[in-house]
Amino acid sequence: MAGMGPAPKDPSTRSRRNATLPMTKLSSAGRGGKRAPNWPLPGDVGLEVRLRLARESEERLTAELAESEDGRTLRRLERQLAEVQSTVALLSAQEKQQKRLEGELWRDLWRTPQAVMWERLGWTRDVAQYARLKVRAELGDMNAGKEARQWSDRLGLNPMALLRLRWEVEPASAEGESRGRRTSAPRPAGRSESVVVDARDIFRHTK
Repeated sequence: MAGMGPAPKDPSTRSRRNATLPMTKLSSAGRGGKRAPNWPLPGDVGLEVRLRLARESEERLTAELAESEDGRTLRRLERQLAEVQSTVALLSAQEKQQKRLEGELWRDLWRTPQAVMWERLGWTRDVAQYARLKVRAELGDMNAGKEARQWSDRLGLNPMALLRLRWEVEPASAEGESRGRRTSAPRPAGRSESVVVDARDIFRHTK
């Protein structure tokens, strides 16, 4: 009828305003003991360049010191050489420590429940970038710490990020009970139970 507007939609075609997206359940066993992927990133170029330049300065100052005969110049070169040698030692230790920590964190990350989704989505390099930034932060880089927190959100490494990604970690005890019910008797029909994610469960995997 004119002036009455369009006819209402059939109830079966109406979208539910309160509809929620389903949660993706993640096993607490993660990828089931599979080895972590190969590390995909090159070395820390910035750190490697600083170390190379410091070593070149050390060689140059050592040569100048061997050729100098003036007392004042000798003392100046000795001070400069001591400073450069300290820098070389510091950067060398940092490079070694960073590689070791990156490897350890990389392996730990791929044991987490979230790693199942990272593998499915092809987020290997993203996880590596987070690992590098996290290690830099642990070694004292405050800016890297800020970036690592952002990557943590993207990768679902905290409860709020899990919720945004619609991922849900199922505790090991719940999985065992579920398997027991499947083998002993069929589960009654009905709504599946949801599990509240405990932040401690996440951080135990990521430390």
